[in-house]
Amino acid sequence: MLNPVHLRTLIEVVTHKSFAMAATRLGYTPSAVSQQMAALERSTGTTLFTRGAKSIEATPAAVTMIRHARRVLTDIDALMAAASTPDLDPSGKPLQELRLGIFPSLATYALPRLLGSPDWEDLGIALRVHVGEPTQTITGLRHDGELDLAIIFQVGQGGLAWPAQLERQWLGDDPFRVVVPASWQLEDSSRISVEQLADMPWIMHHPGTSDATVISRLFSSFNIHPRVVAYSDDFNASLHMAAAGLGAALVPKLAMTQAPQGIRVIDAPEIRLARNIFALKPQERSNPKTGVLMDRLAAVLSELRIEPQHR
Repeated sequence: MLNPVHLRTLIEVVTHKSFAMAATRLGYTPSAVSQQMAALERSTGTTLFTRGAKSIEATPAAVTMIRHARRVLTDIDALMAAASTPDLDPSGKPLQELRLGIFPSLATYALPRLLGSPDWEDLGIALRVHVGEPTQTITGLRHDGELDLAIIFQVGQGGLAWPAQLERQWLGDDPFRVVVPASWQLEDSSRISVEQLADMPWIMHHPGTSDATVISRLFSSFNIHPRVVAYSDDFNASLHMAAAGLGAALVPKLAMTQAPQGIRVIDAPEIRLARNIFALKPQERSNPKTGVLMDRLAAVLSELRIEPQHR
């Protein structure tokens, strides 16, 4: 059976005469495009391209195939549209489905406030939520993906990439806080110096993750080489370990909205680090409700004093 995804990829490859260009357009790697085309050739028993050292040419069979593929894909889209039954609000009015990808700490804080707002039902949105880390939700935005909008974060400039055809809108920053066990009984009025930070036991991200790299560089800039007592990429687990007295941790403000008893946030002026929060949406798939939802999310973030920034 022919895979519709392979047919869409074939159209892009033939149109642009390049696996690499098709990969950029679709959000795949060139290797993935090549594998799809090889699978299509196997399933049809047809040679689709003549491959040179630096170029490819579509065979007559490929040209004929894409002519039929366009009609088939149009029929599939029409079938899916006809088969879908619209959601209705309590008054019987149709709702616009919006498929949202969102990272866990923002989902925990923002979704109850969004869905619990008095006028939520008046917005006409049938929300479908996918909670996941940024790498997961970005995948859902790729060509033929399951998402209309992804709210993601990035710490620093590295460790995260997305297809060039995605539009980005900045929503705000989620600042990190230095959290210590309350049992350490540090003076309430004191500021913590770099030297004191260096002497503390720390709960850190696993080495090699993007967050760990940025935090390590920040500490190294002050010649701090933390004594690590635990590795954790789960902020909730880090907070509970800090509450139990194990060590200090850097935790973003969003993750602290349901923090356990037994922790204390301290003032460490040298530590200036934040998660940058922004929205990604596909240029070619426009959902009229995405702007409405982004405005609501920005308002919810402002309640946490995570002010939107214009960059």
